[in-house]
Amino acid sequence: MRNQPKYSFFKNTGYALNGLKDIVKTEKSFRIELLLSAVLLPVLFFLEIALTYKLLMFISLGGMLIAEAVNSAIERVVDLVTLEHHQMAGRAKDVGSSIVFLSIVVFVVTWTAILVKVL
Repeated sequence: MRNQPKYSFFKNTGYALNGLKDIVKTEKSFRIELLLSAVLLPVLFFLEIALTYKLLMFISLGGMLIAEAVNSAIERVVDLVTLEHHQMAGRAKDVGSSIVFLSIVVFVVTWTAILVKVL
């Protein structure tokens, strides 16, 4: 039997918002990336470029936040299983960090390539 409550759109939305509140409260990296997003989204809105470029830029910015959330989830599950140093636990956390790193690379390359092309 699965440890999962019956599906409810409103309850599930509440769970998602609780997770978002928690990550904002506890993860400095997420707050920094959220601040960066808050600064860049208005810039994106006012840029006079094709909608396709704006969407690519938006997706790469959002991908960075999603990657940070996934990394935080991995770290929390690993810490739940063991607080002792274990090689596999460290490898799992390293993979989570690499997800964030790759998302930042995609963000920087996407924004740079588009801004160089259009400006």
